[in-house]
Amino acid sequence: MYKKHHEQVQFLSIYVREAHPVDGWWFGKGPMSILLKLSRSKVATDIYDPTTMEERRAVAGDCEESLKYGIRTYVDEMDDYVNQAYAAWPTRLYLVGVDGLIKYAAGLGPFDFHPSKLGNAIEEYLGRLEPTS
Repeated sequence: MYKKHHEQVQFLSIYVREAHPVDGWWFGKGPMSILLKLSRSKVATDIYDPTTMEERRAVAGDCEESLKYGIRTYVDEMDDYVNQAYAAWPTRLYLVGVDGLIKYAAGLGPFDFHPSKLGNAIEEYLGRLEPTS
């Protein structure tokens, strides 16, 4: 999706907070840890919820490096302003139009994390922007 549309669409990845920290809703033990290992997921299971911006930036950087999206990762401030404004935790996908209005909002991930739906929304949106003759 990025390769196809990066010249027409600005892609942003924003790390808002840790979804499954060791000191929170942790996936590091039990059935979920086995499923993660079997799926060869790149999800880290040894992260504590960052308490400073330096820690949050470090975790976001590790995540960016591990996932290799090719998209720069930005980091929400410790007051979680972006997270709250976009109901982004644990994972959300949005398409924001050139007018600043939300054109597509996925449901909460992981259950409604479908990049293909975002891709379809981008196609539709770009099609509406093209001048008609």
